[in-house]
Amino acid sequence: MKIAVIGAGAMGGATVEGFIKSSAFNNEDITVSDPSQLVIDKFAKQGISVTTDNNIAAEGADVVIVCVKPWLVEEVLKGIKDSLNPEKQLLVVIAASVKAASIQEWLGQQCPPLFICIPNIAIAQLASMTFLVPVGTEPSQTATVKGIFDELGQTIITDEKHLSAGTALASCGIAYAMRYIRAASEGGVELGFKANDSKQIVMQTLLGAVKLLEASGMHPEEAIDLVTTPGGLTIKGLNEMEHAGFTSAVIRGLKAGM
Repeated sequence: MKIAVIGAGAMGGATVEGFIKSSAFNNEDITVSDPSQLVIDKFAKQGISVTTDNNIAAEGADVVIVCVKPWLVEEVLKGIKDSLNPEKQLLVVIAASVKAASIQEWLGQQCPPLFICIPNIAIAQLASMTFLVPVGTEPSQTATVKGIFDELGQTIITDEKHLSAGTALASCGIAYAMRYIRAASEGGVELGFKANDSKQIVMQTLLGAVKLLEASGMHPEEAIDLVTTPGGLTIKGLNEMEHAGFTSAVIRGLKAGM
């Protein structure tokens, strides 16, 4: 399967990094198109086919992934319109708030089976939480594209109505998780640990929490009950966080990101 990634900025570049790390893809089957010489030189050194011409990238691909800033999507899609083959290709657009109806209008009859896709930057480490919206596709086509992104983390098939919520929870959400890591790490320094040691402690603690929930299937509150004893330190700390509005702040932040 030949894949073209048009636009290798932050998210597009992270997606390509994921393809490179995954054993499911051959570097020579990936083409990257980007206007930046630095970007294409970087990927060329890793055996990726590169070009500054979006049409060249699109013409030879089975799956065309367009990953540019939302305000550039129309220009890029119209620019490759004549290079797309609706009978043989699949189109994936990674861009927040771009509607499927707009894409179909821009491309008209040249629009291949379409997927709106929102991953997060952990895709570079094969750990993305990706949301995928199939638009007028066959089950086999959906399975193909889901299979691609399953190699780069976990993928949820959803509809366009829920895409903004998924973006807030996972795409914006990874930044919220980073902010917690930063805050807890700074707290660790105040408690007496060196900065790097504190960050490592917090990251391993979060990793352990995730693995515990995955292995046990417990609700987070069940797991919390395992470590809160009457009059103990954990419940005192949790209550102080709640007095400061921890849960409310998280929920308000998620809703603000929609």
